[in-house]
Amino acid sequence: MAEQAGYRVREWGQDPQWESFPIPSPGSHEVLVQVEACGVGLTVLNCIDGNLGDDPGLLPRVPGHELVGRVVEIGTGADPGLEGRRVVAYFYLSCGHCEWCQAGREQRCANLAGQIGVHRDGGYAPWVVLPELNAVPVPDELDPVAATVVPDAVATPVHVADRADITSADRVAVIGAGGGVGIHMVQVARHRGAAVAGLDVTEEKLAEIERLGALAVRSDDFEGLEHGIFEDARPTVVVDLLGTTETAGWALDALGMGGRMVALTTFPGRQAGFSARNMVFREMSILGSRYSHRAQVVEAARLVTEGHVEPIVGSVAGPQEVLGLHEQIRSQRLIGRGALDWR
Repeated sequence: MAEQAGYRVREWGQDPQWESFPIPSPGSHEVLVQVEACGVGLTVLNCIDGNLGDDPGLLPRVPGHELVGRVVEIGTGADPGLEGRRVVAYFYLSCGHCEWCQAGREQRCANLAGQIGVHRDGGYAPWVVLPELNAVPVPDELDPVAATVVPDAVATPVHVADRADITSADRVAVIGAGGGVGIHMVQVARHRGAAVAGLDVTEEKLAEIERLGALAVRSDDFEGLEHGIFEDARPTVVVDLLGTTETAGWALDALGMGGRMVALTTFPGRQAGFSARNMVFREMSILGSRYSHRAQVVEAARLVTEGHVEPIVGSVAGPQEVLGLHEQIRSQRLIGRGALDWR
């Protein structure tokens, strides 16, 4: 059996190790993908830390859910039209048959089997087998490294924009706007016509937020941060990508009449409270946003292909260099997403 070299998690909460292991073969309704690139962001570290599944029986595991590659082999029963196509991976292992999947809401799947990079191997290796439903074709003209932002960093904001019904009438504040999802959330909200403010803490990230046409707001201290950040007007939507008690508290206090707060983080143990009185008097909503629909991944690819959203990949690493990207993320130095380039 042919071998490949890549990264595998041996213990949840520990960095993956570089090692050799067999190239897998596709089974029924599966495809073998030759990975060209894989996105690296905070969600990958969340997965590696065991926050989306920490069963030792899942190990060893190849992390990396934002993978891009070519389908090179088709398993029994899989669509032969996928062979040779460039695809990105849909993160959630949805069944495709339940009422939610049939309604195009695959992220709510009643039979969810987990996530790519946690419950099945991902893109931190040059070859991976995906279920047919998780291989989403994207245009060939998309550069593989640029395309790493499509399946999560852009698809997630597309879902947020739909959940919060963001329109040109809105003022959107994005907390953590310099990170991988945040920097693309800024662009998706602006594409919807909204006025956008990006909140972050480093000069480099604030400069990038401003370059993309949003109001850059330094947010070292949420207790002292004014609510009227839009020329004394309050935001109508706050997208909270940090999910701390401080950020959630500021979001709920800052929102104007009819405002919507969108929570996305999945870190365990983070809590936030709210005033029922304020919720009623301002008729506000708190929305949880869970990844995206499969169709929204296709929409994300369209937005990038047509130039409506610029892929922000702050650092690219070759094989055996990805742990340096992890350190950039942990130290909050990385602007946008990182990418592992297998080519």
